[in-house]
Amino acid sequence: MQELLVTTDPVLLSRVKARLADAGIAVVTFDAPMLSSDGASGAPPQRLMVEGGAVETARRLIAPADHADSGQGAPDVSLDHLLGGRVRLAQPRRGYRVAIDAVLLAAAVAARPGERVLELGTGVGASALCLAARLPAVSVTGLERQPGLAALAVANVAANGVTGRVGVVTGDLRCPPPELRPGAFDWVMANPPYLRAGAHTPSPDPSRAAANGEGEAELADWIAAAARMVRPRGQIALIHRADRLDEAIALLHKEFGALVLFPLWPRAGCAAKRVVLTARLGAASPARLAPGLVLHGAGGGFTAGAEAVLRDGGGLEL
Repeated sequence: MQELLVTTDPVLLSRVKARLADAGIAVVTFDAPMLSSDGASGAPPQRLMVEGGAVETARRLIAPADHADSGQGAPDVSLDHLLGGRVRLAQPRRGYRVAIDAVLLAAAVAARPGERVLELGTGVGASALCLAARLPAVSVTGLERQPGLAALAVANVAANGVTGRVGVVTGDLRCPPPELRPGAFDWVMANPPYLRAGAHTPSPDPSRAAANGEGEAELADWIAAAARMVRPRGQIALIHRADRLDEAIALLHKEFGALVLFPLWPRAGCAAKRVVLTARLGAASPARLAPGLVLHGAGGGFTAGAEAVLRDGGGLEL
């Protein structure tokens, strides 16, 4: 037997089983163990198995039944946890997988009660949900271009019980849908693709390629979109590669000031590979280099400071 589907959606599971039964393909289902980056536990998803020789036929049959697919064939979703189990996250097993950058980005946003935050490129909603868990009096909207990921983000919002505080909109950041009014947000956060278009070999997986490498939208487009959406004197937060810091600073200086650079050191004594940047629209204050955060100790585990953010839900001290 081979695994065909892992899901927490009983409606989807029923629909898939019925379609396979109509085609004469026998299935077996049972509880699957949780996959979690932090060891948290919860109600297990359902795992659907079919005979090995029927896998390819089954994948073709069930693809139309999936409402939360990443666009790469049969549904294949795992259920993971962030912030020590405070955030439940369904995400595709294949393609781009959420990393600690999403948690660190949310930790950089110091929104006040009642403020509105927009995330550009929300994916399955990891950063938006982490922010909502840390700041329960803040409302968050995620904009995502890929419909399959946006559908998973909607499901994750419901699974975390934050419907009404966190919303998801499908659309392109270069031409946002009309429900996203320019200048309506106190904060905009984003984790843009790290690699320049044409400067790398894209992954054959469409989801991973879109997350890791620039496509039609370049870094300039992401920053311009943030500038349109944030209110005057509002703030943005970005996380990006340290080797593109000069480009990011040059783009931010066109409309933003009060820039804060927060390095993420892999280990003490090592060069930073990632940098968190915050800036304020229309501000004239000079830039500031913050102490940053050392992520790993000598033994390879997270430092106490990193644990306070990644597991306990603390904010970055910018």
